[in-house]
Amino acid sequence: MDTNTIIITIIACAAAMAGSTLLYLRRRRGRIRPQDFDLMEGHDFEYYCAELLKNNGFQEVEVTKGSGDYGIDILAQKDGVTYAIQCKCYTAPVGVKAVQEAYAGRDYYDRMVGAVLTNQYFTQPAVEAAQKLKILLWDRGYLEEMAEDWPAS
Repeated sequence: MDTNTIIITIIACAAAMAGSTLLYLRRRRGRIRPQDFDLMEGHDFEYYCAELLKNNGFQEVEVTKGSGDYGIDILAQKDGVTYAIQCKCYTAPVGVKAVQEAYAGRDYYDRMVGAVLTNQYFTQPAVEAAQKLKILLWDRGYLEEMAEDWPAS
């Protein structure tokens, strides 16, 4: 690697660590406010959702590796039911593509239930596709309900 590449890599790592530190500090002071998760980067949102799921009774919660995850970000289990969950931190309503990814990922990971968890709401076509494909849609309201139980430190 040349010097510029190394410097850019160091800066990117420092920025990522600063973002994670900010989230950690907010968690230590208390609950993350809904507008806070709107500002999260994709991986931070996935890890935040994984923690929320754990705090709400899900077990064996695992964030997938990222690339090559077949659209699934989190694998989990609750009450003997296995889940494949697609997380979407968006600024607009979530469309059909996320539902299709959850559907494909559910089968790829051989899970009982596929779900899409988002900080937004879903388009009508996404709702219709989810009903047809039997995919759970967990929207902003569901996310906020789970966040209410986030333990204040």
